[in-house]
Amino acid sequence: MGSKGIANLRNFLYESDVQVVAVCDVHDSHYRDAKPGERSPLGREPAKQIAEQHYAKTTRSDKFEGCEAYEDYRELCARDDIDAIMVATPDHWHALCALEGLRNGKDVYGEKPITHLFAEGQALYREVEKRGAIFQVGSQQRSQTRFRIGAEIVMNGLLGKIERIEVGLPTGHSQPVNEPSMVTKIPEGLDYDFWCGPSEKLPYIFARHHRYWRFHDAYGGGQIMDWIGHHNDIAHWGIGANYGGPLEVEAIGWTFPETDVYNTAVNYDIRSRYKNGVISSISDKNAIGVKWIGKDGWAHISRNSMSASNPEFLRESFNRGKIRAAVSNNHTRNFIECVRSREACIAPAEVGHRSITPGHLGIVSQTVGRPLRWDPKTETIIGDSEADAILKAVPYRKPWTLS
Repeated sequence: MGSKGIANLRNFLYESDVQVVAVCDVHDSHYRDAKPGERSPLGREPAKQIAEQHYAKTTRSDKFEGCEAYEDYRELCARDDIDAIMVATPDHWHALCALEGLRNGKDVYGEKPITHLFAEGQALYREVEKRGAIFQVGSQQRSQTRFRIGAEIVMNGLLGKIERIEVGLPTGHSQPVNEPSMVTKIPEGLDYDFWCGPSEKLPYIFARHHRYWRFHDAYGGGQIMDWIGHHNDIAHWGIGANYGGPLEVEAIGWTFPETDVYNTAVNYDIRSRYKNGVISSISDKNAIGVKWIGKDGWAHISRNSMSASNPEFLRESFNRGKIRAAVSNNHTRNFIECVRSREACIAPAEVGHRSITPGHLGIVSQTVGRPLRWDPKTETIIGDSEADAILKAVPYRKPWTLS
């Protein structure tokens, strides 16, 4: 129940056919990277209060029996009166929390990137398929009109044959973002051992805890894995690679932090080649968002702007052709409706896994220092057993296991 978790909580609270009955977090209350008074508190107890105060003000208050607050996600998932769970933990907990929910018969809304490790993503989307569960990845750009328009421009061939894609993600951090950036006492009310969970238990440093955990590979994948599930997801949507992937991947020109507080890439470029000849660059040097470049034109879409070689393509009323992308105008609502209908969400589990696979491969390419050949059908690195083993490793801390 950090910043994103609280935001998602509020989204679900305002759906009239949903009732939030439980929240869970290993930290009772905190202010993320702010000081008390600079922002509203986050954590387990504030989340419980938000839910209870919300229902106290509605006409449904007589049917509300309170919101339970848990420290252990397994206790929450074991409840048989819960239909679905929402996972908005740090990345290294995404898989285990979601799998626990699925194995207890729950549908899952899981934040992006769908998982921290590649093998976790495979396990998760296969579990979803095995159980016929509903899963929505929190890649909410698929539920925003401008990104759907961009995908339809490409799908209908308005740019001609796509030759290049430029996916722009933020630059990483070379220095600690916050102070203190040295080892300090673990805050009261935080079960730090449980917070680290299956990952390495690094000494507690405020500058790599709430919010900035993602810049150490024990807990996240830096700006690459934080954002690839947004913009590369849209890139894949446009070129029809929802369930596919590249054939070749190479890490080029990466730089790393000047501090040992973080260890994920600062500058980076992941070059990929797809079956249809498309060359993709995922880099902090590209303009933020996604740009498709074809023989007959180009289109660039971001959260703040949209532009194209032919501006007419961008009008919502413009007839872009016969191919229509799936329509969702509310990511939370799309999940709820699919829980009821049992139809696939606009951002299913395997699609979310495939959209971040080039990021996983880029990290492995950087690690081994060579380009990789990839078989998207078997999800195997071809002719490089060392790289494939690195990709599929699950270095969990005992007693945690993926199975």
